[in-house]
Amino acid sequence: MANVYESMTTEELDEQIKGLEADVEELRCRGLALDMARGKPSPEQVDLARPMLDVLTSSSDLTDDGVDAANYGCPDGVPSARRLMAQILGVNPENLVLGGSSSLNIMHDAVLHGWVKGVAGCEPQCQQAARGTLRWLCPSPGYDRHFGVTANVGFENVPVAMGPDGPDMDEVQRLVEGDPSVKGIWCVPKYSNPTGITFSDEVVRRMAALKPAAPDFRIYWDNAYIVHELTDEPDELLEVFGAVAEAGGDNLVYEFASTSKVTFPGSGIAAVAASAADIVDLRAWFGVERVCSDKLAQLMHARWLPNADAVRTHMAEQAKVLRPRFDLVERKLTEGLGELGCATWSHPKGGYFVSFDGPEGSAKAVVALAADLGVKMTGAGATWPYGKDPRDTNIRIAPSYPTLDDLGAALDVFVACVKLVSARLARAAR
Repeated sequence: MANVYESMTTEELDEQIKGLEADVEELRCRGLALDMARGKPSPEQVDLARPMLDVLTSSSDLTDDGVDAANYGCPDGVPSARRLMAQILGVNPENLVLGGSSSLNIMHDAVLHGWVKGVAGCEPQCQQAARGTLRWLCPSPGYDRHFGVTANVGFENVPVAMGPDGPDMDEVQRLVEGDPSVKGIWCVPKYSNPTGITFSDEVVRRMAALKPAAPDFRIYWDNAYIVHELTDEPDELLEVFGAVAEAGGDNLVYEFASTSKVTFPGSGIAAVAASAADIVDLRAWFGVERVCSDKLAQLMHARWLPNADAVRTHMAEQAKVLRPRFDLVERKLTEGLGELGCATWSHPKGGYFVSFDGPEGSAKAVVALAADLGVKMTGAGATWPYGKDPRDTNIRIAPSYPTLDDLGAALDVFVACVKLVSARLARAAR
């Protein structure tokens, strides 16, 4: 659809801008102070997990398959919690290790493992970096905290375009198989942050069949939203380790997940799964820094959510809280912008975000204007490495945390900002 503002006469456009500026000033007078910068679970979602707090009492048996959850030891995690996370991911519990509440923390430790110690006996990447820049592939738009980890360690983050079914695999294959300086790729394969897309079977199979030029290359498969459905017809994601085996491969993937957006964001359990050889390598690295994680939290989770079916039942209740928020985003954007041709946005079946694209050169101005009106958004450019969106179009909308009333008010501001910035850009192009 053509941009309506670009088709207006100069006089019509000037009149339109005058009206939009008046709308913005009216919104400014409301004195809003709303924050939808991060994808946090709402209080209603977190409250759904409160019964889990009653699972353990002072009289509870704190042993799990012979493991004393109240004492030191069992650094891989209590057996029942490992089985639970393995069921969710569809992997062998023997190939999975639990950490604390944050999968991002485990990812950071895994990146450091390669940098300081070396992956599977390879030369430490910090020593390799002394001879030349090492690179990490970043499908974009993507998750800003992923990009922050590798940039902070010392890798050069390299953006790779995201399509409707996953990363541009021609580009990924060219870089991974042709450049030994490429040591990893970030992936959120289901309901990707922020686009909401799920990798197609073809993309998963091509990823699994990669023949890296670097023996210490690994795919960081962050399956953060594997159980985070919004509809009764969820996306299906091909299981990656099975795809690797079908392709005749082995040591290629580290898969991560957590219950951060399933139960309590600050008191969940996180996990990493890998091949038999890679998990031995990671286990040895993790074993130096920790005797054990919070086994009581693990035990509590496993007793309240004894299997993957219980998790899915709980997440269906969460979806009842989240779905109206995503429906409201769709309605507000469609009503406010649908006929203007100046923006597109994603329509996810799960996850936590809506990915929005306005006219080229608009994102920073929209986010800044919204902040000026009392609505804090995710920073423009955050979905690209180093915060540099090459076209300045993408904005991540995070609708989960605000109340429906606050979300509606924030979206009214957002739509007004998009309209005014789009009209001004069209006028400046004359």
